[in-house]
Amino acid sequence: MTTHATVSSHIETTDALSRLYLFLAQAMDRGLDEAGRVNGGDSELDANLAGARNAALELLSVNRVVRDKVEAECNRIRSLVEACLKGGASHMALMEALRTERAIVKQKIMVLSDLLAVFRAA
Repeated sequence: MTTHATVSSHIETTDALSRLYLFLAQAMDRGLDEAGRVNGGDSELDANLAGARNAALELLSVNRVVRDKVEAECNRIRSLVEACLKGGASHMALMEALRTERAIVKQKIMVLSDLLAVFRAA
C-alpha cells in the first residue's frame, strides 16, 4: 500500500470511528435528558447510529480484537441508554453509569478529532 493510500485508509477509519462516537454520544445524551426519556426514541438518530456502527465495524474487520472491543462498547452503551429510557428501580445507578460512559466517549471524540486533523494535514 502506498503512503497516500495508507493515509487515506487511516482517514477513512478515523472518520468512521468519529462518526460512530458522535452518534453514540447523541444517543447517550438522549438517555440522560429528561425530555429524551419522556419522548422515547428518535428513528433518525437510531438509523444514523446503526449506519455508523456498521461502517466502522466493517473497516475494523481487519483487526478482530479492536472490532470486538468497539462492538462490545456499542452494545454496552445501547443497553444502558435503553435501560435509562425505560427507567426502573436502579435508575440512578444507570444514569451514573451512562454519565461515566459519556465522559469516556467525549474523550475519544476529542482524540479522534485531533487525529483526523493530523491525518488530513499529511
